[in-house]
Amino acid sequence: MPDVYIPRRAHRSEFLSLRGLRHHILRWGPPQPGHPPLVMVHGWMDVGASFQFVVDALQQQREVIALDWRGFGLSATTGADSYWFPDYLGDLDALLDALSPGAPVDLLGHSMGGNVAMSYAGVRPQRIRRLVNLEGFGMPDISPAAAPERLAKWLDELKDPPSLRPYATLADVAERLMKNNPRLPAAKAAWLAQHWSRETPEGFQLNADPAHKLANPMLYRKAEVLACWQRIAAPTLWVEGSDDQLTRFWGTRYPREDFEARLALVPQLEKAVLQDAGHMLHHDQPEALAAVLERFLSKA
Repeated sequence: MPDVYIPRRAHRSEFLSLRGLRHHILRWGPPQPGHPPLVMVHGWMDVGASFQFVVDALQQQREVIALDWRGFGLSATTGADSYWFPDYLGDLDALLDALSPGAPVDLLGHSMGGNVAMSYAGVRPQRIRRLVNLEGFGMPDISPAAAPERLAKWLDELKDPPSLRPYATLADVAERLMKNNPRLPAAKAAWLAQHWSRETPEGFQLNADPAHKLANPMLYRKAEVLACWQRIAAPTLWVEGSDDQLTRFWGTRYPREDFEARLALVPQLEKAVLQDAGHMLHHDQPEALAAVLERFLSKA
């Protein structure tokens, strides 16, 4: 293994029971009287430890908390054969009730976590003081006519469930991380590999339930999502990398004009673009991201 990244701010691991399921959270720093905690939620096939580098880059002392979503990281799996998007909203609601029952928080989400955070901020607007969405573009609208085919695909996959292959060594896990994101330095990949996987008799297994890879039988309904976005009361910061990930992911199925029209419905919106960054912008440019976050979060 190469040199391993040494965090500047060590996190504390804690476990909470949320909706009957054991969840793992990471905490940095003590509570700051008069200042809300910054709660961070990660994306699909990621873990809460993914935010370590941007937490290290923050200049101001504040309490930061990152959640491992159900079935990711050190949080428990459901034992069911599928995962449902509304459960993430339920888990987040229970988390905030446990962390800050009497006061709003600052909420940041990346990718899938950004989509959860946006919907939640519209459903529970009084719970969020400031909202940050990192590359949570959402998805193309899907016609109801696609439902039979999608449901059939889901039923077929239930009979032949997906799996995640093990890796022989932690170095192999780190190599996979760098293949996913060529901008990720080797030392940071080596550190992340320890949190992204666990050792088993078969090798190093990713800390993710393979059931997350099943086709989602519920169609993405843009109108329903935007009904939530329009109710967001918190000042909102949209941050993306300079690489055009929307086009790379979806091509012409989800034009940029469609996304910009969606963002325009958010009542109080600021935008920022980080140069030399892709989808994992909190890995690519943690210092630049931290500076943008602190400017936004420090506003009255």
